[in-house]
Amino acid sequence: MSFIELKREVYEANMELQHRNLVTYTFGNVSQIDRDRAVVAIKPSGVPYEALKAEDIVIVDLENKVVDGKFNPSSDTKTHTYLYRQWSDIGGITHTHSTYATAWAQAQLAIPCLGTTQADYVFGEIPCAPVMTDARINGDYEEETGAQIVDCFAGRDPNESPMVIVAGHAPFTWGKDAAKSVYHAVLLEEIAKMAYLTKTLNPAISPLKQGLVDKHYLRKNGKNAYYGQAS
Repeated sequence: MSFIELKREVYEANMELQHRNLVTYTFGNVSQIDRDRAVVAIKPSGVPYEALKAEDIVIVDLENKVVDGKFNPSSDTKTHTYLYRQWSDIGGITHTHSTYATAWAQAQLAIPCLGTTQADYVFGEIPCAPVMTDARINGDYEEETGAQIVDCFAGRDPNESPMVIVAGHAPFTWGKDAAKSVYHAVLLEEIAKMAYLTKTLNPAISPLKQGLVDKHYLRKNGKNAYYGQAS
């Protein structure tokens, strides 16, 4: 894929965040990796969505060095590149401060699987990475945010929950490309809203029974999935 094509895809994914009302001012960024070239395209830091153009997207290598672009890359770039280095099968990452998902992050709570809507896309709860230690805060903060997320998934396949909330911070989502990571960001915000309303109506509600979680997740994502149309 050429840099022009890569920038165009990442630009369109970033603009979809704005279209879906998941960003306020400059709160958010989307990236996509070209693994053949070992480069990542990402939104430039602090550029308003209203002014953003495809040619403004910045290309960096996996060590965060700018390869192409006139702007500084997103301040969250090191988080993105860390996740790409650790998880070789993801192709796009989205970071937002969307209202309901961020509220769960600020409450420092994982989002329990309360219904089949969540189970269709996530195998169980949406995890919450813990509050960062002082050592990590005072270290390479953005890279440590990536490490915090990866540590949170120890023993769990990140594809089974293509989304996480970071305590005191905000959500990150991922997918096979930038567009899919935005898709998951939209789903996360809706799931977070549903979970908040459910807990408000019934604070004592228990997570959905495992049999229903298994049925809904596997019928859509398992090896014998039958949801949708055959390709």
